[in-house]
Amino acid sequence: MQIAVLGAGTMGHGIAQVSAMAGHEVVLYDIESEFVEDGLEQIEANLEDGLEHGVDRETMEATLDRLSGTADLEDACGGADLVIEAVPERMELKRDTFSDVEAIVDDDAIIATNTSSLSVTEIASVLDRPERAVGIHFFNPVHIMPIVEVVVAAQTDDDTLATAIALVEEMDKEPAVVRDFPGFASSRLGVTLGVEAMRMVEQGVASPEAIDTVMEIGYNHPMGPLKLTDVVGLDVRLDILEYLSEELGDRFRPPQILKQKVRAGETGKKSGEGFYVWEDGEAVGVSELWSDE
Repeated sequence: MQIAVLGAGTMGHGIAQVSAMAGHEVVLYDIESEFVEDGLEQIEANLEDGLEHGVDRETMEATLDRLSGTADLEDACGGADLVIEAVPERMELKRDTFSDVEAIVDDDAIIATNTSSLSVTEIASVLDRPERAVGIHFFNPVHIMPIVEVVVAAQTDDDTLATAIALVEEMDKEPAVVRDFPGFASSRLGVTLGVEAMRMVEQGVASPEAIDTVMEIGYNHPMGPLKLTDVVGLDVRLDILEYLSEELGDRFRPPQILKQKVRAGETGKKSGEGFYVWEDGEAVGVSELWSDE
């Protein structure tokens, strides 16, 4: 299968990597050649790290051989059997991307979105053939997380759904089929826990470290809700909460602390500070505002 992945950021390059590792020819696209190169370099770095965790050199080289990159949308999508967009979480941008892609691909190509919370049905409504649309929501980091939500839009037909499920299984991941409802299953539950943890910090109940430790040790979560928010991106979480609060009500209203941090540019791991301070991809302390010192 020929796959085009649109967006070379954290999610996009991860999707491109696991697609190529599953044996597919993959073109990674972004609006700037620099972004594409950064994405391809990150894939190579991920695979190099994987050599210490069971990935053999032959698999690494074969994966890289199946990957290419471009800043030309027609080059990326021309001849693609499947296009997966991983552009920023803005409805109009995703709808415009779907429309642009449909003008390029063949009639039988599937067009998928990696949105974590937006309505796939609404995104797909711009298509002349919306039955070919589906949500394929990967988790971060894509090359490690074993679960993928397959989101069924109101228009998604059985063949499209079956292809999406088969693709996820080829990636050696577990497909969780969910209906197209705001937040799906993962984002709705995940941000519920995260937003309550933020409110607890606001109220002085405990430090981010204490809250995360309770969830990691007491509930066997691999990562606490505040550290996970840093990894996902505070700006991403804010966008999701604003959307869910509009769709589902006040219980998803973004906490003031989240708004303040995003306004200050403290968006988490990618900026070097969120609820934690990050260096070389590792949390090295709690953000000064919330330190007990």
